[in-house]
Amino acid sequence: MAPARKEGRKKPSGFKGPGGASAGASRLRVSGAEARGRSRKACRPERRSEYQGLVKHTGGCHCGAVRFEVWASADLHIFDCNCSICKKKQNRHFIVPASRFKLLKGAESITTYTFNTHKAQHTFCKRCGVQSFYSPRSNPGGFGIAPHCLDEGTVRSVVVEEFNGSDWEKAIKEHKTIKSMSKE
Repeated sequence: MAPARKEGRKKPSGFKGPGGASAGASRLRVSGAEARGRSRKACRPERRSEYQGLVKHTGGCHCGAVRFEVWASADLHIFDCNCSICKKKQNRHFIVPASRFKLLKGAESITTYTFNTHKAQHTFCKRCGVQSFYSPRSNPGGFGIAPHCLDEGTVRSVVVEEFNGSDWEKAIKEHKTIKSMSKE
């Protein structure tokens, strides 16, 4: 009988952090199915009692190469940032702690873009170019999830808050809650 394999974090091979290093990549939780090379359907659904009151959303990129799950409220609080990159890519997102995000499929299909401070890790699918999640500068210990990349049926309501990212330093100092959104 083969020894049991520990499920846990896997450093995705195609997920590069600042300077091409995969340092930030180790935060991605990869499903045990992907780590073992089997489909997610072969695994039993995860039941998390600490996520009471939250909904398990699933989503991914356009071509389906990248799939994820995230535990968040059914009532989403979305940030609409106007910093240089968010304005160019129309980035609207909600923020969750890293512990509530799991990459189900596609670690090898993800690439990363960074600039300026290199704190934000702008991840996107190598094949279709869609950014379904990223690690925001405001919450490097969490993930910014694109609500438009969620599968239908789990979102009850959406509130959009404008964030003045064009004056980022001032906006982050003045905002009361954004920096704590990746905390448990």
